[in-house]
Amino acid sequence: MHRVINNFLYSKKYAPYIFVLPFLISFSLFFIYPIISTIIMSFQKVYIGSVTFIGLDNYKRLISESFFNAIRTNILYTVLTISYLIPIPILIAVALNSKLLVGRNAFRAVLFLPSLISIIVSGVAFRLLFGTGEFGFVNSLLQKIGVRPINWLLEYWPGMFIMVSLACWRWSGVNIVYFLSGLQSIPKELYESADIDGANSINKFLYITLPLLKPIIIYVLTISIYGGFAMFGESFVYWNETMPGDIGLTIVRFIYQEAIQRNDLGYGSSIGIVLLTIVFGLNIMQLKFFGIFKKEQ
Repeated sequence: MHRVINNFLYSKKYAPYIFVLPFLISFSLFFIYPIISTIIMSFQKVYIGSVTFIGLDNYKRLISESFFNAIRTNILYTVLTISYLIPIPILIAVALNSKLLVGRNAFRAVLFLPSLISIIVSGVAFRLLFGTGEFGFVNSLLQKIGVRPINWLLEYWPGMFIMVSLACWRWSGVNIVYFLSGLQSIPKELYESADIDGANSINKFLYITLPLLKPIIIYVLTISIYGGFAMFGESFVYWNETMPGDIGLTIVRFIYQEAIQRNDLGYGSSIGIVLLTIVFGLNIMQLKFFGIFKKEQ
């Protein structure tokens, strides 16, 4: 019996499936099953103790001003955060990777610290910084230079600015670490050859650094798209209950509002399926744009 088990475990035919089996089980339980359940629930009206099939009614309800406002906010938030969280961390990582920078290890630690702080704690700090009226720290600085106070939490674009600012402050350090790991894997011989050929710093950055950082950039872009559309914390810490004019209303916040606060699980499920479709579609398009699916010659 023992011999049979050993032959089975060490066989080239069955052993790979045995080692992959734990992942397949966990993936099915925590990903496939919830998605299938959510799809089914999106066609139902879920009451306490009863479920009614209502067809596409939940999806028809998505044609609403609040839903489109949530999509617009998520798109703008994602575009703005990506516009900062990819180019700026790359430049900072290049600077930190230079041996000419004094105290670069200290800078690395300081820049990474914000990601370790809870979104609630950092959100409360930012709410105090961008307080409404004359009492907020930022508004007090604006008044000193002759600029009127801004209602950060009561207007759409100021609200977008403080959400993006909080996200960029928290996640810049993480992306810097990603890009630093990519920079340290680039062979130094390439830069030495470029020096011999007379290339300047800009040419080395454009033709050596950026092309070899492409896998890291694609990874950071992928998780940034997901993070942008899955954003909830930045919205919740600024607007706990009331959101005048749907300021800060994101798709995940809309799911929370409908499914949890209003106990409309069927409608919340339909919003979640649309969100999954959007994020999956955008990531597939950007991966195809970068040629990830092309076969190597």
